[in-house]
Amino acid sequence: MLGYLPAVLCMAAIGVFGGMVSAHAADLQAAKQKAGACAACHGANGVSQKEGTPSLAGQPDQYIQWQLVYFRSGARKSDIMEPIAADLSDADVRNLGAYFASLAPAPAAEAADGDAALSERGAEIAAGSNCANCHRDDFSGQQAMARLAGQREEYLLKALQDFKSGMRRGGGVAAMASAVYPLSQEDLRALAHYLANYR
Repeated sequence: MLGYLPAVLCMAAIGVFGGMVSAHAADLQAAKQKAGACAACHGANGVSQKEGTPSLAGQPDQYIQWQLVYFRSGARKSDIMEPIAADLSDADVRNLGAYFASLAPAPAAEAADGDAALSERGAEIAAGSNCANCHRDDFSGQQAMARLAGQREEYLLKALQDFKSGMRRGGGVAAMASAVYPLSQEDLRALAHYLANYR
């Protein structure tokens, strides 16, 4: 998985994952205090109310850790997240991963899906693109693969577009780039809509 990463990122990743601990052993109280600053963008309890900003609640532990390592190293670009992650220690990264994984994901929307036909098309694309192979049948994510179910729709669409354009990379294998490359912008919109409304 680390094959494509530059040497400095490999060393940072080894520092974090070489000492990875279970959620039970992580310092969740310290993480909760550290995560207080995250709430301004990512929402109370990790459920985002801010357009373009993802919910972190219920994301897999390793996924959160990897994204923080990517931001910290500069491998993933963000004017907001890079300076924040730069100040995180390896222990902070481990604790924050466990903390956000321990939170309940965004609750199901009370309103009915506003475009059932678009969701149906998105479901077909998800099946044809084998999204469940990595993100699980219920799109709850696992290990270093993100939870997609119930994520903000506009964020999902932007992430899919960034993977397609090459602006964003996944792990050491190009699974996301390969999955989205054949998809049109309309396909991406349908997929984002389906996943955002999936409960």
